[in-house]
Parts: sequence; C-alpha cells; structure tokens
Amino acid sequence: MPRSRRGAGRILTSVCPRVRSDHHKDLRHSELPQGGERPERRSVMSKITSQQVFDREDKYGAHNYHSLPVALCKGEGVYVWDVEGKRYLDFLSAYSAVNQGHCHPKILAALNEQASKLTLCSRAFYSDALGEYQQMMSGLFGYQRLLPMNTGVEGGETACKLARRWGYDKKGIAENKAKIIFAEGNFWGRTLAAVSSSTDKDSYGGFGPFMPGFGLVPYNDLAALEAALKDPDVCAFMVEPIQGEAGVVVPHAGYLKGVRELCTRYNVLWIADEVQTGLGRTGKLLAVNHEEARPDIVILGKALSGGVYPVSAVLADDDIMLCVKPGQHGSTYGGNPLACRVATAALRVLLDEKLTENAERMGLLLRAELNTLPKDVVTLVRGKGLLNAIVIGQGIDAWEVCLKLRDNGLLAKPTHGDIIRLAPPLVINEAQIREAVAIIKSTIMSFTRK
Repeated sequence: MPRSRRGAGRILTSVCPRVRSDHHKDLRHSELPQGGERPERRSVMSKITSQQVFDREDKYGAHNYHSLPVALCKGEGVYVWDVEGKRYLDFLSAYSAVNQGHCHPKILAALNEQASKLTLCSRAFYSDALGEYQQMMSGLFGYQRLLPMNTGVEGGETACKLARRWGYDKKGIAENKAKIIFAEGNFWGRTLAAVSSSTDKDSYGGFGPFMPGFGLVPYNDLAALEAALKDPDVCAFMVEPIQGEAGVVVPHAGYLKGVRELCTRYNVLWIADEVQTGLGRTGKLLAVNHEEARPDIVILGKALSGGVYPVSAVLADDDIMLCVKPGQHGSTYGGNPLACRVATAALRVLLDEKLTENAERMGLLLRAELNTLPKDVVTLVRGKGLLNAIVIGQGIDAWEVCLKLRDNGLLAKPTHGDIIRLAPPLVINEAQIREAVAIIKSTIMSFTRK
C-alpha cells in the first residue's frame, strides 16, 4: 500500500429578464456587432453594475472562490450575458453541467410542468416520476439499478459507501478494514471524504484529521495500481477516465481496459467518476466507452440535469447495489419528482439532438485549430470531444489570458497556473467554434507582442 502522510488516517500512495425560447437559433458571427454584443443588448441590461455585483458578494459571501470578474445574468445555448448586456461564448459550461446549452427550452418545460404539480415528497413515499427515470437510466447505461442523489460529491460519497459495504458483505473484508484507492490528481468535490483523497494542498490543507482507509496511486500507472490492489483489504479503485480539474489529463490508450482487467483479477470494484466526463462531453456517452471498458459503479451528475437543477446518480448492478438496505443511505431531496422529470428531459435532449456525436466532431475541429498556434505559445493541446485544455508557454500568465479572453467575448478559467480548460456546451456549431478559435488565437498571440 502507499506510504503514510500527515493527518490521522490519511494514507498516501436578481436581476435579469427571462430567457427567450429560440434556444437553438443559429447565431453567426457576421450577424453580430463588434465587441461581442447582441442586437438585443438593451433587453438584458440590469439596474445593477458588474462592480456592484462583485462588491456585494465580497461583502456578504464567504471568500471560498476566486471567480473571474464577470457578472452574468442570462444564458442561452452557448452564450451568456453580463449585467451590462455584453455577450460571451461560454467555454466552461459550468464545469460541464450545461452540456445541453444554457436554459434549453425542453428541459425548462419539463421543470415548469412538474413544478406546478409536485416538487418533493421525500423517499418516505413513492412518486410516479422516480421509477420511470430509473428505468430509462437502466436501459440507457446497462446497469440494473440507480441510486439517486443531488450533487456530484454526494454521488462519490455514495459510491464509496456502496464499495465498503460490498467489501464487507461480499469480499469478506474484516470490519473497519476496507480500503479505497484513488488516483493522484483526482477531484470529486470538497467534502471531508473528498479532500481526504486529494493531493491538492488547497483542498485538504487545514481540514484534517482525514478519512481512514483511503490510499493513492499515480494516475495512468497500471503497475502502481496493481501493487496497491494486491492488498486483500482493498474494496475499490475510484478514478476519473479523464482528469478534469487536474487539467484535462488524458490517460494513455489501454489504461481504462487495464484498470478493468486488474480490478477483475483482484476482486476489486472499479468506480468510474463520470460526473464531468460523462453524458457526451468526451464524444462518447461515457468516457469509458472509448475503450469499451465497463466499470462496476458509475457516478453521474452535472449535465444529468442540463444545468437546471442539482441531480446526480450512482449506477450499479444488483450484487453491489442491494448490499445497502433501507435506512442505511439516502437523501431527502435525492430522487425527488422535479429532479427526475428534469433529468429525463435532459437525457432526451442529449439523445434526440445527437450532442454526443456533435461533441466528437466539434472537438476534432477545435483541437486541429488550436494546434496551429506556435508551440512556444501553446505548448500542448489535449482532450477528447469537447473536454479540452491548452498549456500556456512560459512567460504568459494563464489568468491574464483568461481576463483578456473575457474582454474579447469568451469565458474560460485557468487551472494549475498554466492550463486553460476549453469546454463549451455540446450544442455549439461549426460557425461558433470558428468564432471562438478566432478569439482564442488573437488573444493568446497578443501576449507574445508585449
């Protein structure tokens, strides 16, 4: 098992009008005025300024985010607007939560219809929405059962609980001895359990003591994983198929198949964290589908609601899911009727509009265009589908690049200092990709002339 590290139990190894309904109108760059503004600019302007928005949050809110200074109040498709009415291409997609585009009318219609009938009954009673949603998810992803939760990190916690219980009930691990292995560079949230598995000091520093029974191995290293899985007390290995927060790190070909083979060999559950990579983002319905590798447990979230409502889910078969009995896990809001109707509509949009296939095509175009930038300016372009990142060359500050991108009408965020994630909604079309590429290229190249 990996070595010990510090901390007990820590083991290393307002104000905007309603959106218009013409969601998928083809907006060409040539139709727009200079400066990234839309003709309806006045219709989205607010009575509050961006600076007032910044100041109010700074005064009354917790200082737990370093937000890019832009105050948004409206979204539609691939675009968002600030309170002054300036339009931007959204190349973050709320960390892949709005794969279906901002405020998709079919998802909003499902939300409004269900909200007028029944929003919450808790799991103390049955509802007509939950079973229909679970059946759809089972048929779509090929797992026998779904456990509904609300947020991605709740999905991760649920998967860890399922794995531990399976380890005790099915693998025969002694009580309180079950271990879960994670990949270094992982990110699945900021609860105490999630930060207990983190290698990012900003996430775990000052929050100990940490969860016992967690171990770490290097990402994309099958030999290190095998060494860890030989421990008979290991019940699961949890990994992102592509590491998002770490900078869109793509493993080598064969890694996911290798994970499947090793977990099978050592009777360990493979948990795939598909909260960010799932639901079409990488050009496949699930990122693991790129290697036709089937995890034992899949965690979904974010785009499961199209960014309209917090919805997450854990998928597994009977042998794992039925280890948890009534009273042993749950959530008041998990599986509520509103969430179920919204998620069902969001999945139908994803399928009906062939957004997975579009992500594959547009991602190839985006990376091809970005790869034409000089290698001393953008040293690396990586990704799959529409989950991509560029690594900025030395002497160029990625935060400053993102500020200039904002000024030029495109929103993105840096991660790990020199990496910028580029992940637009999957509804983006070729004209919009080329519009974005023009902004990215001119912005980045302007830094080389300083």
